[in-house]
Amino acid sequence: MPTPREAIKVIAHRGASADAPEHTLAAYRKAIEDGADGLECDVRLTADGHLVCVHDRRVNRTSNGRGAVSALELADLAGLDFGSWKDTTRVGPVGPGAGLDTAVPVPPVSERPQWDAERTSVLTLERLLELVSDAGRRVELAIETKHPTRWAGQVEEQLMTLLHRFGLDAPASAAESPVRVMSFSARSLHRVRAASPHLPTVQLMQFVGVRHRDGRLPPGVGISGPSIRILRGHPSYVEQVHRAGNHVHVWTVDEPADVALCADLGVDAVITNRPRVVLEQLGRG
Repeated sequence: MPTPREAIKVIAHRGASADAPEHTLAAYRKAIEDGADGLECDVRLTADGHLVCVHDRRVNRTSNGRGAVSALELADLAGLDFGSWKDTTRVGPVGPGAGLDTAVPVPPVSERPQWDAERTSVLTLERLLELVSDAGRRVELAIETKHPTRWAGQVEEQLMTLLHRFGLDAPASAAESPVRVMSFSARSLHRVRAASPHLPTVQLMQFVGVRHRDGRLPPGVGISGPSIRILRGHPSYVEQVHRAGNHVHVWTVDEPADVALCADLGVDAVITNRPRVVLEQLGRG
């Protein structure tokens, strides 16, 4: 269990996704610049076996295309625009005293410079790992496997292959690993633990089942990933998890009152769309 003096880690949810389109290279680059301790991403497997950072099962919400990620090849996804839905207005501070919710018009797509490709192109997990490797400081990466999927264990298999390529698949201990794998699927986490016993895993939770209300987690899992709603309703859960020798990483923590609650309860990490603002509230800005 961490000591009370340890700072809460601030993890950027899909990158700095309040400022840039989620899961784009621009969002993750902004999160690193903002000082986030780590980055969070969702991964799905394309029809031709590439892991891409896309949250939804289908691309309809976050691109100008349609269809399931698992039914599309990487080349299909590369031809889609994953950022312009966000960029009708750019959200973020524009001057002294400007708040995060200040909306500023941006030029039409045809008038934007070439670098905007970082705001619109689909992002592969491989490219995100390269960004983290080149960050110049320790940047943790929390990778969520999305389930159910037509590819079953192939998602975890490809994930472990990619982590091996970057030398991240077999840490000496969980504490030393900059990477952790998260999922709502206990089966997915079991596959990861079987492949790499020391790679940290996070059991994500929409609610806390009766078996886990005392802070225990599935065998081999050392981190609980409750929603902020769970902590609002059951703040004592954090203490229960710590007493059981586990850690608590909470999602998605954006509101100042929720940040304050997490700080008061002594959680180990918060996952937020607004890493810069949360760091400032925690006195780390």
